[in-house]
Amino acid sequence: MFAIVEAAGWPIWLLIISSVIAVTLIAERLMFLRNKNVAPAGLLNEVVAELKQHGVNEDLLSRLSESSPLGRLFANGLKNINSTPEVMKESIEEAGRAISHELERFLTTLGTIASISPLLGLFGTIVGMIEIFGSQNAAGSNPAALAHGISVALYNTALGLIVAVPSMIFYRHFRAKVDSLIVEMEQQAIKLVEIVHGERRG
Repeated sequence: MFAIVEAAGWPIWLLIISSVIAVTLIAERLMFLRNKNVAPAGLLNEVVAELKQHGVNEDLLSRLSESSPLGRLFANGLKNINSTPEVMKESIEEAGRAISHELERFLTTLGTIASISPLLGLFGTIVGMIEIFGSQNAAGSNPAALAHGISVALYNTALGLIVAVPSMIFYRHFRAKVDSLIVEMEQQAIKLVEIVHGERRG
């Protein structure tokens, strides 16, 4: 394996670094963007039950803020529980924008890696081909050596595609996941506002 990397030339190291970054980002987002971490099931019912028993207090707000992104949305809304539904919704929307940015963290980097990896592979191949034809002109024509050199240069293109395809798949997956989580949290937060103000039963 190291022989292939060495033969492919220095441009392949750009792709290796990109692949390491991509794998790290994919692993981190897979761990973070889980439903139980972002929008735990049953949290709305727990909050409503707590409100009926003890009302809003600092302990509840603190626990919600530290529990999950959905909990932070609820906490922001409950801080304005004595205000109108519109004020509660505005405070939830403000928190929602920050949470949305947090959920989308690193996705731009992953998308960039998916987009530039084929170009880096092509760049590596071109550099390899230039070196191959330069050495052929200097040392005379050797078809076997030329064919071997071209196959080695194409390793860059192959690795570029190997990095780009999974990165793009996971980028699209995470984008869809973030969108669905945001919609789900918005619906849960609206339910909480309506329940608190008696417009809806829990």
